[in-house]
Amino acid sequence: MPDHATRSARYNRTAVTLHWLIAALLLGQFLFGWYLGDVPRNTPERGIFINLHKSTGILIGLLILLRIVWRLTHTPPALPDTTPRWQQRAARISHGVLYACMLLMPLSGYLASNFSKHGVKLFNMVRLAPWGSDDKVIYAFFNQTHKLTALVLAAFVVLHILAVVKHQLIDRDKLISRMWPRASR
Repeated sequence: MPDHATRSARYNRTAVTLHWLIAALLLGQFLFGWYLGDVPRNTPERGIFINLHKSTGILIGLLILLRIVWRLTHTPPALPDTTPRWQQRAARISHGVLYACMLLMPLSGYLASNFSKHGVKLFNMVRLAPWGSDDKVIYAFFNQTHKLTALVLAAFVVLHILAVVKHQLIDRDKLISRMWPRASR
């Protein structure tokens, strides 16, 4: 098949850098969160690890906000004209879900922390005073939202990767070159 992804159809360097940086950090945060499930409760180690998870989550949340601002102020390249409309629509919807989850996950984690007695201790050094009351019901709601959003995000990341693989191996339209780090130069 012809190469439909031209040089002008690539994301700029900032978008590419933010995409891969956030992807790597989210993968690490997912793995760390999964590991936290095995750390015994009411131990000093768990508190240290939970605060690291919260701290990195806040930083990732700020990077995600930066990525969204960048996306809103810099129009992404259009998909090739040969991409069927249903795939274009599916891409828009799935990107919307990815961004919504990437916003909701750190926000719900932060809100859960503020309705617990623990709050957030940034990198186990600076305590951010919780502004919410120690409310188990509100905490449980936001904590469950955090966990469910993580599952939805993971599912859509898998769909995103499968779509990339389909475009690369089946369609052979080289769509990956739009976001591949070396291709953005």
